[in-house]
Amino acid sequence: MKVAGFTIIRNAEKFDYPVKESILSVLPLVDVFIVSIGQSEDNTEQIIRSIQSDKIQIVHSVWDESLREGGKLLSIETNKAKSYISNDVDWCFYIQSDEVVHEQDYDKIYSTMHKYQSDKRVEGLLFNYYHFFGNYNYIAVSRKWYRKEIRIIRNDNDILSYKDAQGFRKKNNSKLKVKETGAYIYHYGWVRHPQAQLEKQKNFHKLWHDDDWVNKNIDEQKVLQYEVNDILEKFSGSHPAIMNERIKKYNWHFDYNKNKVKLNWKDKFLHKIELLTGWRIGEYKNYVKL
Repeated sequence: MKVAGFTIIRNAEKFDYPVKESILSVLPLVDVFIVSIGQSEDNTEQIIRSIQSDKIQIVHSVWDESLREGGKLLSIETNKAKSYISNDVDWCFYIQSDEVVHEQDYDKIYSTMHKYQSDKRVEGLLFNYYHFFGNYNYIAVSRKWYRKEIRIIRNDNDILSYKDAQGFRKKNNSKLKVKETGAYIYHYGWVRHPQAQLEKQKNFHKLWHDDDWVNKNIDEQKVLQYEVNDILEKFSGSHPAIMNERIKKYNWHFDYNKNKVKLNWKDKFLHKIELLTGWRIGEYKNYVKL
């Protein structure tokens, strides 16, 4: 069984992406790792080259910033990175540059890939998600955060990154048939210094909207203060070991008071049902479980 990892990254240092930790967390599970680097204004390439592994293959790409509709540029760049994976690879492990795999899940992930290697009905493998918010002690659990997504796909040219690169579908827009790994992706996209978070959000919205929209709709103070009107829970587990040094450098204030969260009656009702039954009514699922 041969496995290739792949990711895209641009301005990792400027926007404080944990891309080095992300790649290192996947390296033990892959034979090769493709890193597609977009034109950057910082030391992104040096960060990637500092990873001491002959598995790393760096490619370069020029991002077309005129493609702002629906974040599709991210999907285009993800598909570019995937195109460098050789035909002899069985599974492709996609990881975003703010996502990390826990070493405690390596056996689950590897055994699931091995189990379904020859079962061509299985087009992708599904992961659970922890979405950290504000700092490393809280996870977001409301309905607006996806609970599962595909991160390993079969090496098939008919499978492509979908919309804003959150997941994958086939060229005919059909959902992938998947099996669960039981493993977790630790998503740190909303855990960084507030100033870096502000710059990252401005950049992110530029992939969706024009400059006028960004200037009118991004409230700088709100982003910097991490104001929260969402359901968060205390995280009681352990973080991936590769994140320990980054976590030690946590140096900003974040305070969450659930009593200040104001939800409408519908969100309160649906969240209560989910707590009682585990059922998320109307949950968006970009996959079909086998």
